[in-house]
Amino acid sequence: MYAVIEQGGKQYKVAQGDYVNIELTDIDADATSIDLDKVLMVSDGEDIKVGTPYLQGAKVVASFKTTAEEGLVKGPKLYPTHFRRRKDSQRRIGHRQKYLQVVVDSIEV
Repeated sequence: MYAVIEQGGKQYKVAQGDYVNIELTDIDADATSIDLDKVLMVSDGEDIKVGTPYLQGAKVVASFKTTAEEGLVKGPKLYPTHFRRRKDSQRRIGHRQKYLQVVVDSIEV
C-alpha cells in the first residue's frame, strides 16, 4: 500500500516504513508524531482512490526518530551565484535547507 501526500508545496509517494524528508513545519518540541492529512491518492495494489484534490478522512501517520528537534536533517549545500557580464561584479551566497525526517507508521483511509 502506498499514498501520495502533499506537504510544503511538494508531493511525496510514501509507503509504510519509508523515511521521508519533509519541509520544516511548526510543531511542538516534544511531539513524537505528525498527522499528514493532505492525501492526494491511496493505492493498495488493486484499488486506487483519488481525491479531488484531497481524500476525505484519509491521513498518513508519521513519527520522528525520537523528538522533533533530533529529527532535523540538513540538505545539500547550495551556492547560488549572481553574475553580471562586463561589470566585474560577482556574488556567491551559500544556502543549506533544513528538513524534518519522519518515518511513515501507517496509512489510514
